[in-house]
Amino acid sequence: MQFHKNGFLGSEDPLKLQFEGEVEPDFQTSLPDEVDVLIVGAGPAGQLLGAQLAQFPNITTRIIESKPGRLQQGQADGLQCRTIEIFEAFGFSERVLKEAYWVNETTFWSPTEDGKGLRRSGRIRDTEEGLSEMPHVILNQARLHDLWLDAMKWSPTRLEPSYNRRLQELVVPDDETARVEVAVEKVGPDGESKTEKVKARYVVGCDGARSMVRRSLGLEMKGDYANQAWGVLDALVETDFPDLRLKTAIHSANEGSVLIIPREGGYLARFYIELDKLKQDERISTKNVTAEILIERAQRIFQPYKFEVRHIAYWSVYEVGQRLTDHFDDVPKTEREQRNPRVFITGDACHTHSAKAGQGMNVSMNDSYNLGWKLAAVLHGLAQPQLLHTYSEERQVIAARLIDFDRHISKMFAAKPKTMADASDADAVDPAKFQDFFTGKGKFMAGLDTRYQAGVLTSSDLSYQNLATGYEIGTRFQSCQVLRLADAKPVHLGHVMDADGSWRIVLFGDNTSDPTDPSSPLRKVCSFLLDQLLPRYTPAKADIDSVIDVRAILQQSRTSIDITDMPEVLFPHKGKFQIQDYEKVFTDEPSYNFGFGDIYNKRGINREKGCIVVVRPDQYVSAVLPLAEEAGGMMERFFDGSMKPQGLTNGINGH
Repeated sequence: MQFHKNGFLGSEDPLKLQFEGEVEPDFQTSLPDEVDVLIVGAGPAGQLLGAQLAQFPNITTRIIESKPGRLQQGQADGLQCRTIEIFEAFGFSERVLKEAYWVNETTFWSPTEDGKGLRRSGRIRDTEEGLSEMPHVILNQARLHDLWLDAMKWSPTRLEPSYNRRLQELVVPDDETARVEVAVEKVGPDGESKTEKVKARYVVGCDGARSMVRRSLGLEMKGDYANQAWGVLDALVETDFPDLRLKTAIHSANEGSVLIIPREGGYLARFYIELDKLKQDERISTKNVTAEILIERAQRIFQPYKFEVRHIAYWSVYEVGQRLTDHFDDVPKTEREQRNPRVFITGDACHTHSAKAGQGMNVSMNDSYNLGWKLAAVLHGLAQPQLLHTYSEERQVIAARLIDFDRHISKMFAAKPKTMADASDADAVDPAKFQDFFTGKGKFMAGLDTRYQAGVLTSSDLSYQNLATGYEIGTRFQSCQVLRLADAKPVHLGHVMDADGSWRIVLFGDNTSDPTDPSSPLRKVCSFLLDQLLPRYTPAKADIDSVIDVRAILQQSRTSIDITDMPEVLFPHKGKFQIQDYEKVFTDEPSYNFGFGDIYNKRGINREKGCIVVVRPDQYVSAVLPLAEEAGGMMERFFDGSMKPQGLTNGINGH
């Protein structure tokens, strides 16, 4: 991370020194009469959105949460590779990786031929080679909440949730320029309650499957409750089963299935335990399931292995169901041309499904990551309000894919092994096909199969995709190690793309010209960026990289180039003292001690021609363009599709 730009901050934790105010704010006593963004719910989706908006001191953000304080015991625990990449953008991936259980392998167990025991029928690597520099890990949701709370608290605004507050009423005025009117019930320490009235430019419901925000909008969750019930048990167990510390799927002959998820810390494990099927219209709440019933069921599934529970950390029961709303904001599809959204829902408020593949918390946070930078851009007057339509357009499609996947995998988990099932059992599953399904869906389960369709944020022009075959338009920008020109430090290129709301333009230099020569393609593109594109979208007096951050990767060795020979856009003067930024330029060559990233080869970059890759603030590839003068007009047309040229309106109150 970079700091001290505007003067020496001191020698304490640099994150804690980012606060830009003079007095620590009070988030508990009362809510402001007016806010820019009101977030309802402080789960992972709400906290990510809060952490994103907390980076901007001129955006007034509040999070209301019905609980009295931090989460004590979480339900979700799986964190995908893509999610860890996002944590890196917020500055705390290392803390997660140090504490978490790393899911490296998955094993599959099936009945023995006589049906009286279990045998390991398969073993696969959890995530295929080369998908991400980040692993799939397991960490208690409550611990993750604490990390998000830190990310908010150590921000320029010191944001934290306002606890003991519940949404009572939400009214969206017909006048699009008017604020959304919200009534919030605050419960005091003695149980007394009072109503706080807040007017918000935007409201985001991150308030779970029973979302009051969704209900206020009249949106319907469509789908079914399936007739399959499951128990979940976090426990310390004594067992002679050999794969307790591996993610493991067990299909028994006649007693159902178990999914083992090892937990952080080396001892604790989670068990998803199949229960009896429910009758039509029957609910699990009527079954009076106890922890003892879950343990007894698990013991039958694990036979002939010993399964003795010594301590229970958490247990619950739930029904598998898949439900989805048809849009994620307050504007029906038939009215999108007439007005812009002001109220949004994310995560479980708009899509629910099973816990089998660890998707829920991850997809929910990706919803918020998609939305947060868009809200900030509109509030800062940098983007047109129409940009906010893209949230529902992009994320509802992803959620629909998730629902289809979850319906399929839940059915396979609950099915009997084909070798033990009656011939008439159409749902029976071949263990080998179950393993193949897991392997084939690995990229999806890692959160790395998202592809946004063409629109104002994703170019439909694939003419130059061949210049960077590893950066497919619409997919996330996959990181790779490069070497920083100024100090020879090995850096993952994706890790310089912080969650600060900035676009990125990544220039991959050619190998036929000197990048310091004014006539080279790189220098000509840099001149256009500095003289025309960046000033067009950057507010007056703001740092030149505050809206669009330009980076370059060169094929030439760092020993042949001085950083001072780089063009201004790659060696910019910034901040109060106009100090130069030495961290914009990288080379594709081996490092000391950390190997060779080889980004041109690994990401299919054309060495002779180079290219330009445009990356959204949430790290998805928007365009691949030639490293040539004609790219200037292409970039200008692309950014004009969603952004406001500056000088028309500036600042948070001008939109």
